[in-house]
Amino acid sequence: MPLLVNGERIDLAWPTRDVIRAYPHLEEKAKLLRSQPAQIVEPKGLLYVQQREFAVTTPKDGSVSILGSDDATTCHIVVLRHTGSGATCLTHCDGSDTEAEVSLIVSAVKSFSDAAGWGRALGAAPQCLALGALCLSTAPALPLSLSHAAAVPVAAGAFDLQTDDVHLVTFCVTELNDREEKDIHFPVIYGIAVNVKTAEIFPATFPEKGPDEDLRSAHILTGAPLTNIYDARREQLHIGPYFWRPFPHVDFWLEQDDKQILQNLSTSPLAEPPHFVSHIRSTLTFLKEHPFPSRSLFPDRKPRIYKKNQQGLWEQVCSDKI
Repeated sequence: MPLLVNGERIDLAWPTRDVIRAYPHLEEKAKLLRSQPAQIVEPKGLLYVQQREFAVTTPKDGSVSILGSDDATTCHIVVLRHTGSGATCLTHCDGSDTEAEVSLIVSAVKSFSDAAGWGRALGAAPQCLALGALCLSTAPALPLSLSHAAAVPVAAGAFDLQTDDVHLVTFCVTELNDREEKDIHFPVIYGIAVNVKTAEIFPATFPEKGPDEDLRSAHILTGAPLTNIYDARREQLHIGPYFWRPFPHVDFWLEQDDKQILQNLSTSPLAEPPHFVSHIRSTLTFLKEHPFPSRSLFPDRKPRIYKKNQQGLWEQVCSDKI
């Protein structure tokens, strides 16, 4: 499944900036996206996706109308949408296993789409948006940023291993999502949301990132693979069951000052949002309090299940009654 732009297959040998030069409309679409102010997305109807998570749903979903994620610096937020069925997937990936991640999100969208609708016709084919990844900079995150400079060939290679075509329609990474202040590079857009009913995509921030924000973050910090968190057919959010060993040196990290945490536990310490350190501290505290989650959080080895209530907010339900 080649990754296509305007119906043309992307050359895997091209670095990102060469792709931009070859398809200038991608730069125009990125400028248009960057020009929009970030909207504050409230919890009602929202499914927030953390790093190394993905969720897929359709316009028929009666509980979730918005998929969103933010805090992307050296990560990518990817939206894959089938224009025929409207099935939409949003994922926040960090390049830990790009081939497996691409396979997962493509399969997820296909599971909600008529196989006959997959093909080269742009009117009824999967379309892709990619956002995130810092531009090359003098920040300590340079090695990771450098690896993201090859974002297009790496992603295109992963898509090539699939069996269907995907059309890249919006691309806002590296220099297309970059602002510079005093020789330090920052993303213009840290987060996006997609309206699964209308297909509108816009820059966004999220006051609420739950449920189980610390639990999900702990899963990430302990090396989780990309995980599907939503059952769209039942309209349920499934968290876990997750298992990890006691986090090494957790007391040491909790004793460190903000600067040390920022420098050692971030891939882009000069570009992180202001809440990064408090978020990491909260996650480390959670890991200290729950060294064996199978005992304290998942004693019956069943997921923590949430459904939207009448107010459009997540409410935990008993898994035994599902």
